[in-house]
Amino acid sequence: MNVVAVCNAAARDAGLALTSVSLKVRVNNKNNVELMFVCVASSKQGFQMEKVSRFSRVASRVLILLNQLEKLNEEPKVSDYESLRQVTGKILHLIQTQEKTRKEVGSKGSGGMEIILSSLENTRDLQTTLNVLGILNELLTVGGGRRTGLFVSKGGTAVLLQLLVSSSRCPPASEELILLIHSLLVKVGPKDRKFGVKARLNGALNVTLNLVKQNLHNYKLLLPSLQVLRVYAGNLVNAVSLGKSGALEVMFEIIGPFSKKNTTLLKVALDTLAALLKSGMNARRVVDRGLLSTLLTIYQDWHRNDTRHRHVVIRKSILGCIKNLTNIKLGRKAFIDANGMRILYNTSTECLPVRTLDPLVNTSSLIMRKCFPKNRLPLPTIKSVFQHPLPYIPAAGAVAQLYNLPPGVDDVVDESDENESTEVDTENETENEEDETDHKMLNDDIETDINKLRPTEVNSRPFEELRVYERFCQEFTETFEDIDYEDSPAFIPSNISNNRHRPIFIPTASPSSKTHNKLPLQDEPDGAPLELNGISLSKFSESSSEGDLVSSLGHLALDGVTNGVCEDGGEQAVLVVPDTAALLPLHDPDVYLEMMKGTRSVPGYTEVAYPDYFGHVALNLREPIMERVYGVQRTKIFQDIERLIHPGDILDKVVYDLDNQCSPAIDNGESLRFNSKFESGNLRKAIQVRKFEYDLILNSDINSNHYHQWFYFEVGNMRPGVRYRFNIINCEKSNSQFNYGMQVLMYSVQDAINGSPHWLRTGSDICYYKNHFSRSSIAAGGQKGKSYFTMTFTVTFQHKDDVCYFAYHYPYTFSMLKMHLHKLSALRTAEIYLRQDDLCETLGGNRCPLLTITAMPESSSDEHISRFRSRPVIFLSARVHPGETNSSWVMKGTLEFLLGCSPQAQSLRESYIFKIIPMLNPDGVINGNHRCSLSGEDLNRQWQNPNADLHPTIFHAKSLLQYLRATGRTPLVFCDYHGHSRKKNVFMYGCSIKETIWQSSSACDLNEDLGYRTLPKLLSQTAPAFSLSSCSFVVERSKEATARVVVWREIGVQRSYTMESTLCGCDQGKYKLHNHSSHLLDVENDLIRNVSNITSPTTYVLDEDEPAFLEEVDYSAESEDENDPDLEPDLQDSLALPEPSSDSELSGRDSLS
Repeated sequence: MNVVAVCNAAARDAGLALTSVSLKVRVNNKNNVELMFVCVASSKQGFQMEKVSRFSRVASRVLILLNQLEKLNEEPKVSDYESLRQVTGKILHLIQTQEKTRKEVGSKGSGGMEIILSSLENTRDLQTTLNVLGILNELLTVGGGRRTGLFVSKGGTAVLLQLLVSSSRCPPASEELILLIHSLLVKVGPKDRKFGVKARLNGALNVTLNLVKQNLHNYKLLLPSLQVLRVYAGNLVNAVSLGKSGALEVMFEIIGPFSKKNTTLLKVALDTLAALLKSGMNARRVVDRGLLSTLLTIYQDWHRNDTRHRHVVIRKSILGCIKNLTNIKLGRKAFIDANGMRILYNTSTECLPVRTLDPLVNTSSLIMRKCFPKNRLPLPTIKSVFQHPLPYIPAAGAVAQLYNLPPGVDDVVDESDENESTEVDTENETENEEDETDHKMLNDDIETDINKLRPTEVNSRPFEELRVYERFCQEFTETFEDIDYEDSPAFIPSNISNNRHRPIFIPTASPSSKTHNKLPLQDEPDGAPLELNGISLSKFSESSSEGDLVSSLGHLALDGVTNGVCEDGGEQAVLVVPDTAALLPLHDPDVYLEMMKGTRSVPGYTEVAYPDYFGHVALNLREPIMERVYGVQRTKIFQDIERLIHPGDILDKVVYDLDNQCSPAIDNGESLRFNSKFESGNLRKAIQVRKFEYDLILNSDINSNHYHQWFYFEVGNMRPGVRYRFNIINCEKSNSQFNYGMQVLMYSVQDAINGSPHWLRTGSDICYYKNHFSRSSIAAGGQKGKSYFTMTFTVTFQHKDDVCYFAYHYPYTFSMLKMHLHKLSALRTAEIYLRQDDLCETLGGNRCPLLTITAMPESSSDEHISRFRSRPVIFLSARVHPGETNSSWVMKGTLEFLLGCSPQAQSLRESYIFKIIPMLNPDGVINGNHRCSLSGEDLNRQWQNPNADLHPTIFHAKSLLQYLRATGRTPLVFCDYHGHSRKKNVFMYGCSIKETIWQSSSACDLNEDLGYRTLPKLLSQTAPAFSLSSCSFVVERSKEATARVVVWREIGVQRSYTMESTLCGCDQGKYKLHNHSSHLLDVENDLIRNVSNITSPTTYVLDEDEPAFLEEVDYSAESEDENDPDLEPDLQDSLALPEPSSDSELSGRDSLS
């Protein structure tokens, strides 16, 4: 029956308005429950009318009893004690025997919980109190989650604590009463977020602690008291207070050597001790008393005697106590002094064969890694080996800090303790855990100021200054009257001539070329290398036998040359290479070497990496993602720990060092040879630590002291069939796709000579983890106590005396770009308009190419010229970050497609004018940087205020865009190609005011054109590697100076994007579970094809298709919890992300597989 409707109708009949409806429940004399609905109505003049509607039903027995109990609570008398005992006893019996009764009493609407708590608070009778506590115990034991929450919300926690304190004041307290109170507190404590504070304010801490001290041999009472004490200690302030009151000493009285008795009690005591030791003050107290060695002894005893592994939880709890003790500096030192490293290493080694003991191994590993003495990175300075003078030093920023360091400052390691702040951090994390969780929900980086979000066209330069960029837009003024449409003029790159020729070396696998790694960077008068002009190149025919190909390894050197002179007295040498021109139409070793002459590097490279010289042929197969071997990371960590335990096994022999090139290490023929002195190479130092294990250190970006991720180096003098382990020990990111199936790339010179010139995904036992090398606060942006990370992989070489190259990703050098542009221009047809300009000269003296691609007008008539000039502009750029080589391969595919003969390419050329900067950071690419240019700055953070002297490519690229806007030719689309190292698939970042406001949880009534979503939506439907769910259109404060945001905001390009291509692989579509390669070509082809579909200012993308939130990716490995993914990735195999592979139908093209 709708009571409100009835009351409303009655009020209308009386000319009144219904104001309230209330419900009253009572039990009448006939034991019926009456529901009285009191409806109050009033008029405008203040007259009120009250109507009471009564409904009754037969009451259940427990509700009758609760009603009686409520009446007794209202006027408590000593004479009513017997009645109270009887009523509560009957309720307890009903609850113990009937599930229906528990539901009635525990439901929110019954009021039963309030009545019971009122009885508990008001009664002074012991038996009644015991009955009420028994009722609550039954209610909270079965289906306790919801009922416990109701109990807490009604103030039950405070009532229990007050009862505990009051009972302790009137000794002797009833043991049954104390037992019931603590049993209830154990159930309530974890559900009450303020339990620790309530216990402290009510004075319950010492009450429970005293009970523990007085009942050390009373197991029945000791166990629940310890359980409550454990919950108390979860609050840091409580833990400090309990420690001062002697709780630590009591815990050490309870715990002890191996025993099969009272194991539950021992487990609770250990967990309580672990909670107490989260306080740094308590941990210091324990360490000062020498009790850490006691814990180690107890752990050893349990390890020896628990042969059937029935008490793993106790052993893990002991480790938990040790782990908390080692959070402080004093604890780590005591652990080392107590021989803890060897103890845990030996016990963990014995546990490895038993998989159920993995929790012990993982926790032991965490403790050992934390206590491993922090080592200095074996470098004289973390700054790059190479320095390039700048036009001037910026007034502020990282480069200014680098140049303003006082002389003699050690920037490799701090003088302070390596983990001095760990103790404070641990306590803060415990105390503010909830605040941090809530803080993470709010992305402070999202721009919320709508005025800053609105695109604002900024005229930072007068148009007269921008007129100089008219020379890059000749197509808008050219008349084409003198063009012969039947002829295709030859294209000559402007950056080949007028460059000094330097001697160039081609690395080989020949034993006779062993000295090429030791050559100085400067030309020497004696033994000077031959000029390239004195080398003739001969190529094998397809009829050459395999034996000839193998023997040609020796011919890759300058045949017959000794100190630069041929045996016959001439200077002519022969370099023999297989002929793969049919497979690589855009690659020519002759052209590459010619381009290499004009490439200027800071070190003055005189060598050419063989893969760059000879080229890479795509594989005709898919490379499946590497499956992670269980326990691989743990095994590698234990091998690192062995260095401290068995230092005599460590060779510590430097075999390659750019910091000390004048004094190379003496080679006894047993060590590998390394080299990185070629374009885009990066390896600073190689140290042989064991016979077949090497630590490798990467070079920082020039004029910087960090960004260690890109590597590209050469290895020689290997033994076939031997497992070599390589450790890159100065990585900086907290996690990597190398933990999720990514592999390094290797190129074998001997395989190339044998007819397989491929970059191959290779390596086993690959993982990425925090190591024991300390990062200085200078290197870590002011943060102390940080460590570097290790990326380790194992390789078995197939050939003796081979020369192999390893790279982070498929290399793409600046000389390779120039070669590809030269070859592409030679292949173009007369219908294609192609012009290459030099946008500017870089800091290193290299020229930054700018391409203009479109279709030639049909004729020189005014109509055709007008159509030609009215074509919209598409602006593309790539490789602003040198380490993101995949962006260059995507750009290469873009150029191939646009200059191809397909109908789609022709249609695009006829519809648009493409302005393309294929490499925005040539200097960084040439010199092996990962992220910066020679200025030591990330160029993609300089778009707001680029400096013409320090950031010339960005300054002139932005000025060209400003010129296009000033002349009414604002680009329709701007897209900057990038690579992403920690996410899968290919995706885009765009700019949207509305989605940014939504993401910040603010209201937004803007009407925004959804055209910015058209291109990503089309790509998601046509490109298998493209992931729309990974796309984001949120504008973040930290990205306000990027190309995407600046071009959107200042130039007014609505469709301004950053396109990210994974460096690892895909987890969707036909490339799922395979390493990526040719899907990069697919993506750029689909990207360019779909450009033709976005001319309309509107889009068919619906509102419900818009993702509401950014894709969250958690790659944190800084946590010190034993369940951290950085420490236990083997237990989280479900998190491993797959990768795609190459597409066989594109394997014959000169692109990456």
